[in-house]
Amino acid sequence: MSAELISGTSIAESIRQELRERIANLKSKGVTPGLVMVRVGEDPASVSYVSGKSKTSAELGIRSETLVYPEGTGEGELLARIVELNRDPRYHGILVQLPLPKQINEDRVINAIDPHKDVDGFHPVNVGRMLIGEPYFLPCTPHGVQQLLMRSGNSPEGRHVVICGRSNRVGKPLAAILMQKKRGANATVTICHTGTRDMPSITRQADILVAAMGSPRVITADMVREGAVVIDVGVNRIPDASKKTGTRLVGDCDFEAIKEKARAITPVPGGVGPMTVTMLMVNTVRAAEIRLAAQRHG
Repeated sequence: MSAELISGTSIAESIRQELRERIANLKSKGVTPGLVMVRVGEDPASVSYVSGKSKTSAELGIRSETLVYPEGTGEGELLARIVELNRDPRYHGILVQLPLPKQINEDRVINAIDPHKDVDGFHPVNVGRMLIGEPYFLPCTPHGVQQLLMRSGNSPEGRHVVICGRSNRVGKPLAAILMQKKRGANATVTICHTGTRDMPSITRQADILVAAMGSPRVITADMVREGAVVIDVGVNRIPDASKKTGTRLVGDCDFEAIKEKARAITPVPGGVGPMTVTMLMVNTVRAAEIRLAAQRHG
């Protein structure tokens, strides 16, 4: 029996439909949500990600602008621009596309963004609020994973969730989100990483297994319990001579083998990816709503 496919594309579209109503409501009050994206250099993946976010913004009616700086831009120039954008009322959200060139310290850049405009959810203030269960913005990919689980009928409540990967962008925040005493969370969470001994013995205990290690097909079928739900966050390019580009995208899971054991699984592409962009739009709209509410009560 083959696993049910959890389509991030269709779940993302249903969330976008809800967003269209919220955006229309904001516009009826004279507010157009605004997002500014900053890209430094011409990294092909960054160019592709930013153009995808820009396209989605346009489809939803969010005003977006992309500021592109050359690869050799200095840290001081970028930080000065972020200070200006923090003050610019046209923008409710600021996103600096990562990674940045080596001469720029990513932490300093993230810390410079106003937490009220940090729609990536990476500022230490937003990370702290997430941890204590009072989030302002949740990071887009982990929040997308939570929404995928809830909206596909695989709520993490009361389940054992094993997360493979401890990055600041996915593994750690996802653990923080799913352990909260809240609806759509309340899970028992275990994190595995490169220092974990006998990882398969732990991953086989998972009701829900999340692969976020950044290595192609590192999660194999023998690491998955029969009937588990598998969420594959990985996006890896591997050589494929049959493709025009010479490469294709695969996840961190051995999809073909695992789908014969799992109850449900996300594909790559078309799983977590569309959710990440959609949750960025959710955060941008939320930022606009919060600012409008603050102005009315101010």
